[in-house]
Amino acid sequence: MTEIRKAAVLGSGVMGGGIAAHIANAGVRVVLLDIVPKNANNRNQVAEAALDRLKKADPAAFMHPKNAGLVTPGNLEDHLPLLADCDWIVEAVLEDVAVKRATYEKVEKHRKEGSIVSSNTSTIPLGDLIEGMPERFQRDFCVTHFFNPPRYMRLLEIVRGPKTRADAVAAVEEFCDVALGKGVVHCKDTPGFIANRIGGMWIQSALGAAMDLGLTVEEADAVMGRPFGFPRTGVFGLLDLVGIDLMPHIAASMKRTLPPDDLYIRNLRDPELIRKMIAEGYTGRKGKGGFYRMVKSAEGRSKESLDLKTGEYRKPLRPELESIRAGKRDLRALLAHPDRGGEYARRVAALTLTYAAALAPEIADDIVAVDEAMRLGYAWKWGPFELLDRIGVDAFIAGLQQQKLPVPPLLEMARGRSFYRVTEGALEFLGVDGRYRPVVRRPGVLLLEDIKRKSKPVARNGSANLWDIGDGVYCLEFRSKMNALDGDILDLLAKALDTVKRSGKALVIYNEGSNFSVGANVGLALFAANLALWPLIEELEAKGQMVFKNMKYAPFPVVAAPSGMALGGGCEILLHSAAVQAHAETYAGLVEVGVGLVPGWGGSKEMITRHVLNKKRASGPMPPLSTAFETIGLAKVAKSAAEAREMLILREGDGITMNRDRLLADAKAKALALARDYQPPKPQPINLPGPTGAAALGLALHDLHLQGKATDYDVVVAGKLARVLSGGDTDITEEITEEKLLGLEREAFQALIREPRTLARIEHMLDTGKPLRN
Repeated sequence: MTEIRKAAVLGSGVMGGGIAAHIANAGVRVVLLDIVPKNANNRNQVAEAALDRLKKADPAAFMHPKNAGLVTPGNLEDHLPLLADCDWIVEAVLEDVAVKRATYEKVEKHRKEGSIVSSNTSTIPLGDLIEGMPERFQRDFCVTHFFNPPRYMRLLEIVRGPKTRADAVAAVEEFCDVALGKGVVHCKDTPGFIANRIGGMWIQSALGAAMDLGLTVEEADAVMGRPFGFPRTGVFGLLDLVGIDLMPHIAASMKRTLPPDDLYIRNLRDPELIRKMIAEGYTGRKGKGGFYRMVKSAEGRSKESLDLKTGEYRKPLRPELESIRAGKRDLRALLAHPDRGGEYARRVAALTLTYAAALAPEIADDIVAVDEAMRLGYAWKWGPFELLDRIGVDAFIAGLQQQKLPVPPLLEMARGRSFYRVTEGALEFLGVDGRYRPVVRRPGVLLLEDIKRKSKPVARNGSANLWDIGDGVYCLEFRSKMNALDGDILDLLAKALDTVKRSGKALVIYNEGSNFSVGANVGLALFAANLALWPLIEELEAKGQMVFKNMKYAPFPVVAAPSGMALGGGCEILLHSAAVQAHAETYAGLVEVGVGLVPGWGGSKEMITRHVLNKKRASGPMPPLSTAFETIGLAKVAKSAAEAREMLILREGDGITMNRDRLLADAKAKALALARDYQPPKPQPINLPGPTGAAALGLALHDLHLQGKATDYDVVVAGKLARVLSGGDTDITEEITEEKLLGLEREAFQALIREPRTLARIEHMLDTGKPLRN
């Protein structure tokens, strides 16, 4: 099988540039080529300009700035010989068959034997692309359809041709899965493949029904959001995000390639409002605004919404439909509700899910691929067939019959049953032949959701579970709201340490939530502080310090496996673990100053210790102190696991997993490898400068205050932090123990939690999700 060690991307537009950046994120060298502009002084200027944009992109295209150095920009006239040593060549040029074929003819003259060529097309069938091309090219060609932005969107649709080599497809699949972190879905060569075919129907039906029923954009998005497990943007917010001007292009492609009797074509509309918005530059967030827009006034920035009837902007309206409130409790209650929100839900669900059921055998090998494509490509919580099971197949069929809509054969086959079932702890899906088959994971994938179907937790409480995941490894799973840490989680972590000590080899801390942990439950702290329950707060802080310290010095390895946000207390778990196996998209940091506190569960202690002991640091007592102070005092958050390593939240021996589905298996493997001859770390006293270091930090802080970059209360909080990090009343000749640093943390934390301005920050964060600058 081909090993992909170097790649090329042809076309440096939004998609091509993003694909090149993400290949570089995998540590692979990539050539990025584009056209030569007429009369250009710099023949590489298109690709070079794209690379410059990628370096500045927000959200970031590169997981670490140094990855940009792996991308070599060039042009499609002078630098085609660079393709000679590329193992994979991705074409991302204009969506025009003639342009693509002309590009392939050039590529064919320069590529090496056995190199793989793929197109990122989303609208052109593979058969049209390879027509008339040499057999050698057809054997090495496939479609690899990335979703935008390529770093963050997990779906990758692969389409193979009738002559495509199986090992070429396997090589691309393996690389995109393991190295790029993609959820690879195999599609049949049909228009729009899977996700855009069904997603296009969802958007069209949602847009048309909202206009027909007279819904506001807020009402439509509230219905087409949380109740169905669709993104919070709903459909109009999503169109603003991806660009309203894409709609006519997708519609034109579908009209060109789909038969006239296709359900999508029969329901396709070309609203005058959409044409007018595009003509006037209201294309969404990238334009002047879209269905929503932000406007500036003397009072500041405010949001406005588009009135679908008048085409004019107005102040946002709060959705007050009773069906929306019912939908927050139960999707079926929303679908049964008689108001226009319920009718809207019924119409869109009927068209979208019927279309998915009718198409599934034509566009995919099974319903599992369809569901995965919609989860990963459109961020649906449940795919269409999982939604049908939640609604109830028989209830949905009854609804179709009420609306006088035909029932597709696959849906009829599921009557009286479900599309998924669990048999003896194993998940099975309904095949197109009416028989159930097991859902098979790719080798190297281990999901906690599968373990849960087959077993019961070893221990549990209201906020966490402890699972036996085999081979002597246990897994602690948080399950509080946003995985915020509380007393129950600390209690079960303590119990997990005892359990592994008695009967196991290692502990993995992992969950399958959107975020590893957003930190301590500050709502509980605010509640206790408002009632002056100071002993309770003191006890919880002391308990956290003790449990995390016991975790650090446990006689077996504890491996943290974060994904998403690992903030505050969540980051402190990483800092106290024997090792970390992080998902590449881990966003970690000690952010307590944002709510007027300092890290109080050992985070300050661990961060200053790591910086002092860092062999690569500058000499002298102040550089490590200044860096740790800046990291915590500015509430810096790593934007990737690679950045977390640079911030010393991860260490050199810690691992990074690109594919979220492989994280638990990788963490378990790391835990077992460490367990073979594990020796817990020994305490390492450090030397800190004491009051002289704190004074130096204070001078810098004073300057920031004078410049208006630090508020009055920032100075107070940062002053407490400076005392902790500098070691309190000591000097550089004395050794500082962990216990001394933990005591300083408690002293600072307990003083700040009693401050009214800290309580105001906590309350503001809970109310708005944003820090208060008081």
